[in-house]
Amino acid sequence: MTSFNPNEPPPSLQDLSERLNSLNLKTRVLAMLELQKKSMPAQAAYPLVQRALQDKAERVRGMAVFSLGIKPVRESLPQLIYILESDPDYNVRAIAAGALGDLGDRRAIGALSHAFFEDTHWLVQFSTAVALGNLKDPQAIGVLLEALGKGESLLQEAAIMALGEIGADEQIPRILDFVASENWLIRKRVAEALGNMPTSQSQSALKYLSYDDNSQVAEAAKLALTHWAKLL
Repeated sequence: MTSFNPNEPPPSLQDLSERLNSLNLKTRVLAMLELQKKSMPAQAAYPLVQRALQDKAERVRGMAVFSLGIKPVRESLPQLIYILESDPDYNVRAIAAGALGDLGDRRAIGALSHAFFEDTHWLVQFSTAVALGNLKDPQAIGVLLEALGKGESLLQEAAIMALGEIGADEQIPRILDFVASENWLIRKRVAEALGNMPTSQSQSALKYLSYDDNSQVAEAAKLALTHWAKLL
């Protein structure tokens, strides 16, 4: 059996344990989906999640890593840091970075910063930048400025978003360097970030972007101006 009937009672932990031993990948994935449900207590799910972290399939390991972020237990932080630093698959490492951001524990800043500088895969770097923004800690600003200077648009997007999440008003001049970017997605991120930074510089830039040729950029700027006004 490789699927769960929604009309049946939820499978027991013993049943899920057996499914995680299956040679069928779909069966193991469905078991992980059950473990991620809100109705499943984090502490009860944790032993099976921990076992899934050893699965040979990247998809199952990634789901287990994601679970550590959305269903945190005491062991989540050290395990996610270890996975971020050691898993052979970049997708799993990127998910670990995102999960650390979900935890909201600022003790992860060092590990995330180290991963940004040491991990060579762009997806991991992107995820660490986003996670640092989610932690909303000014200690991350130096790493995010490094991301802005890398010349890779996705990293620049992530860094701009993160600086906005942190509310790093003193970095507005660096963000404004991207107001005229040829990449409309970057201009949209600039508008979104400035919406969290209520200064006269932000207002001027947002008014400028509200007339952007790209409708999504213009709309983001108008929404940001509305949000900006509420922060005053």
